[in-house]
Amino acid sequence: MEQETIFLIKEKNGLKKDFSLLVSMMDYARLTTLQEVEDLTMEELDYRAYDGANSIGMLLAHFDAVEKIYQALTFNDLSDEELDRYADSLEPALSLGKPGEVIKGKEVGEYLDRLKETRNKTISHFKGFPESWLYEETDWWYGKKGNNFFKWFHVFEDEINHRGQIRMIKKMHFKEREVGKIY
Repeated sequence: MEQETIFLIKEKNGLKKDFSLLVSMMDYARLTTLQEVEDLTMEELDYRAYDGANSIGMLLAHFDAVEKIYQALTFNDLSDEELDRYADSLEPALSLGKPGEVIKGKEVGEYLDRLKETRNKTISHFKGFPESWLYEETDWWYGKKGNNFFKWFHVFEDEINHRGQIRMIKKMHFKEREVGKIY
């Protein structure tokens, strides 16, 4: 992620123009996520406000799982059977809540390393595609068509949405530590 150009949506990263625009937005979303979590302790990452609630660690694992499943869905390097098995392996992080409760006990660096590795794979694939790939349409949600540009927009849109949840969890944890149980 190029810090000097983080506020510029433009060609960068050795990518074609439309991929550069997409990755510029993905980079900014990721930077703001990293700024929210980079100094958190394991206790803060694992904190859940109530039974069934998400933790920050669960959400970081979710960001990684969402990007991985979209790699599988759009890069077409898995058969349908392999895709189903792959999705099953990502399931706790994709679903969050109760299934995601197994996601705990990791340092922030482990989550961030996975996010970086996954993003590097995404960008590597993007470099190999023609821009027309972004506009390829397939059947998607609710009986409607979707193109790869929208699908990858959704990857960072989901992260932005959950980053708000991370901020709320941090505030709840701080309040609970300062004044006692809030629920």
